[in-house]
Amino acid sequence: MKKRYRLTYFIGQAIKSLWRNGVMSFASIAVLMSCLVVMGGFALLVKNINTNLEKLNLMNQVVAFCFPDAKEEEIESVASAIEKMDGVESFVRVTKAEGLDNMREQAGEFKSIYDDINEENNPLSDKFVITYRSEEDVTNLLYTLNHTEGVRTVNASVDIAKAVLNIKNSIQWIFLGFLVILFVVTVFIIINTIKLALNSRRHEISVMRYVGATGWFITLPFIFEGIIIGLVASVIAYFVEMVAYNYIATSLLSGITMITVLPYKEMGLTVFLQFLAVGVGTGVIGSLISIGKYRKS
Repeated sequence: MKKRYRLTYFIGQAIKSLWRNGVMSFASIAVLMSCLVVMGGFALLVKNINTNLEKLNLMNQVVAFCFPDAKEEEIESVASAIEKMDGVESFVRVTKAEGLDNMREQAGEFKSIYDDINEENNPLSDKFVITYRSEEDVTNLLYTLNHTEGVRTVNASVDIAKAVLNIKNSIQWIFLGFLVILFVVTVFIIINTIKLALNSRRHEISVMRYVGATGWFITLPFIFEGIIIGLVASVIAYFVEMVAYNYIATSLLSGITMITVLPYKEMGLTVFLQFLAVGVGTGVIGSLISIGKYRKS
C-alpha cells in the first residue's frame, strides 16, 4: 500500500482518468485555454496602452516650456515655483540637450537630420514634465503655470488623456466581464469532467473505502486531474498568445510608427506565470467543488 502513496501513482491515475473521459477533458482544456488567451490579450492591451500614454505624456501630466534663451537662474526659479504649487505630485526637468537626444532617438534611422544641430544652435527649450495628483487640480495648476514668470507655454492634453483613459477603463470592464463568464463556464466543465471520472470509478472507490483507504488517497488523483488540465491549458495558451501577439505586432502594427508595441519576450515570463497560477488554480477549484459534491451525495 505504501507504494500507492507515491506521487507518480496519483499522477498516473489522473492521466488515465483524463484519457478515459477524453471528450470532456478536451473541452475543459479548450475552454480554460480560451479563458487564459482572452485574459492575456486584454492584459497585454492595457499594458501597451499605459506604455503609450507614458510615452505621450498623457498620464496625469502637463509640460511647461521655458524660453529658448532662458538662463540657468531663470530655469531654476521656474523649478522653485513649480515645487511650491498645489496639486503637483512630482516634476522632472528635461534640458535642451536631453530633448535633442530624445528627438534623435525617436528619429531612428533618420537621426542624421539632426547632425547639424549642436549646443550653440539648439532651437529647443528646457521643459518641466509635471505630474499632477488628480483631475481636480488641473485647472488651477494650468492657470498658475501660465502666469508663472519664465514659463513660455504649457502643453496639457487633458481631454485626450481622459478619452484614452476612458477607453482603457472600458476595455478593463469588458475584460472582467469576459473573464468572469469564461471562468464560470470553465469551472462548470471541469466539475463535470471530474464528476464523470468519479462515476466511472465509483465501484473502485467503494472497494477502497471498504478496505480502509483514506479520503485523501481516494480524492488526490481527481485533484491532480484539475492540476493537469490547468497545466496543459496554461502551456497551450502561452504559445497561442505569443503567436497571436507577435502576428498583430509585426503584421498589423509594424507600419504605425506613432504606436509603441512592447516586445512579447519582455512580458513572456510574467504572462506564463500568471497563466500558470490562474490555470492551475481554476483546475483545483473545479476539482474540489466536484469532490465536495460527491462526498455529500
